[in-house]
Amino acid sequence: MKMKKTLLAALVVASAAVLAPLYGPGILARAATPGGDDLDPAVKSVTSAFALVQENAAEPVSTENTFYAGVIPGMLHALDPHSNFIEPKEYKEMMRKQQAHYYGVGMQITVDGPKVVVMEPFPGSPASNADLRRGDWISAVDGKDTTGMDTQQVADMLRGPRGTQVRVSVRREGATEPYTTTVTRDAIETSVVDCFWLKPGVAYLGVSTFEASNIEHDVQAGMRALDESKVNSLVLDLRGNLGGLVNEAVFLAGRFLRDGQVIVSQHGRVDADQTYKAKAKDSKDPALKYPMVVLVNRESASASEIVSGALQDHDRALIMGETTFGKGLVQAQFQLQDGSALLLTIAHYYTPSGRLIQRDYSHTSMLEYYTARPKGDTPAPTDDVKSTDSGRKVYGGGGITPDEKYPALHYNMFQRHVLTTGGQPLQDIFWHFTGHYFGTRKATVAGESWMPDTDVLNSFKEYLHSKQIAFTDAEWAANQTWMRDKIRHEFLFRAYSKKVADQAIDRSDEEVLAAIENMPKAESLLKDSNRAYAMRAAK
Repeated sequence: MKMKKTLLAALVVASAAVLAPLYGPGILARAATPGGDDLDPAVKSVTSAFALVQENAAEPVSTENTFYAGVIPGMLHALDPHSNFIEPKEYKEMMRKQQAHYYGVGMQITVDGPKVVVMEPFPGSPASNADLRRGDWISAVDGKDTTGMDTQQVADMLRGPRGTQVRVSVRREGATEPYTTTVTRDAIETSVVDCFWLKPGVAYLGVSTFEASNIEHDVQAGMRALDESKVNSLVLDLRGNLGGLVNEAVFLAGRFLRDGQVIVSQHGRVDADQTYKAKAKDSKDPALKYPMVVLVNRESASASEIVSGALQDHDRALIMGETTFGKGLVQAQFQLQDGSALLLTIAHYYTPSGRLIQRDYSHTSMLEYYTARPKGDTPAPTDDVKSTDSGRKVYGGGGITPDEKYPALHYNMFQRHVLTTGGQPLQDIFWHFTGHYFGTRKATVAGESWMPDTDVLNSFKEYLHSKQIAFTDAEWAANQTWMRDKIRHEFLFRAYSKKVADQAIDRSDEEVLAAIENMPKAESLLKDSNRAYAMRAAK
């Protein structure tokens, strides 16, 4: 048996090319270069076992599937929950997302059952200008039927060189014929940052992921647009932010810290320890002067924990919400000869006080690690006890524990019933109701402050009945606010944009309002932080 060279390389040899790592700037992806006669006996056993499988299995064996889906992922998952193998297509897409820039039509697509549909045409994009709408089912691209395709296949057809054209055919609810339009591809830039006024003097800064490389630019631009000198307090929203590029996290945390304050350190077996510190800034910088509340939840992970941990350890912000995920393993990218890559854990992250972010995974399955949470959102007991700059006790080894707990949203029986009944493959039924409500008409509402009236709610009630979703009059009456918020978000999304819809909901979000109420506590922490910094500087 002769194994394909690229797959043997994927198993034992990393490419000599050094990449900018995904989660840690300055981490060098070393090349592994064992000769054929110097292979570890265990590696020889793997190749021998594969030869036996290929020669004797009942069905023909795919080399790619065996190694891509079995051998390599299995080897990495045996190390820790976050080391991973990425196939060439997936790796290419991951790198594109990091750049936050590509050429195409400018829309996000998703799967809705057997269909690929438009999730969001970006405002001002070629897709938006061509009247492609949220909820459209993409039936053909350049005349090619998309039935059975996944989002990646359709996205690849929509992207192309700047200035080239692509014909897109979509179907809309209520229309008997498809709508076909020709779209001229252009440069598309995406942003994961949202920055706006919650009310006079109170700013909101939301970062949905750290995977993009333009976060620093977009945060700076957003705060300039607000005129940061007018900010009296700030809500930093990292809920649901799963992490990404550590250099972007270092920037965001460092933006609110003083010159030289430690943000995060990493310690590994091979590379020298690294410590990341805040860059020098003018002592009169407004970003140092206002109190902050940082919102986190159990889905805030990795880079989000670097930011929240640093701001908590330096008493710079009040952390509010749920205990974070607890992902403090450093992955470096090792690109392989066939275009795939290994994300290999090479170190651990520690907060400025020295507490470990990573929670224990030694006695749990992969499924339990990603889904199970301690009862009552209370971290497991730990001996990793440290102190903030002002002397407050903080605990490591289980994510970042908030200073102020805010319970997670739990759906009641009616809400769960509406969100999961009726065979709706998307997150909830509100998406489908909105498409039904507007039909072939372009979605319009009376301004960004629009709220659903009784007629809209009655239409939704009739729609639920048409989908055989049963409920009582009492349930209907008790959930009016929840339904109005859901319908409002979807209508504003379609009439304006996701950003407009999100901002409208965030301004009335109970947790955001609670964060504003907790600003006096954040102000007290800021005073403690300034006092501790002055005492250290005087030594």
